[in-house]
Amino acid sequence: METCPSLTRIVRSNILSAIANDSRIAASLLRLHFHDCFVNGCDGSVLLDDTDTLKGEKNALPNQNSLRGFDVIDKIKSDLESACPSTVSCADILTLAARDAIYLSKGPFWAVPLGRRDSTTANESEANNLPSPFEPLENITAKFVSKGLEKKDVAVLSGPVNT
Repeated sequence: METCPSLTRIVRSNILSAIANDSRIAASLLRLHFHDCFVNGCDGSVLLDDTDTLKGEKNALPNQNSLRGFDVIDKIKSDLESACPSTVSCADILTLAARDAIYLSKGPFWAVPLGRRDSTTANESEANNLPSPFEPLENITAKFVSKGLEKKDVAVLSGPVNT
């Protein structure tokens, strides 16, 4: 925050505007962040578009016609680049956006350490292994535990699952 004093204000004002336009965007931003972090850590790789040399995660089966909020992150990034060029990573923006979206929707607040570096690679095959609500609960739980998460995180991040 020392290198970008307006970081919190810019993120928060964009999130407030996004929530005013679409009440479901808070959950969508949390889901976008979850899909980013579950693959290779919270590195912003879910934000990368396909190129001639990169197959991104956006088009992995669990993400197709499913993830939303890319436009909100793009707007925050644009505003931050105007205020603090080449300072805040997309990975940090996505993390802050998810946190603020939940907090501004009357959810909990948590401290977010900053300094993440943006990924220059993506992993579509790992993104295809994201937990699915159609999997048995045991499979979903095993995927969470393999990432160092706890059983309670299954309920928080997956919502209702078929058992």
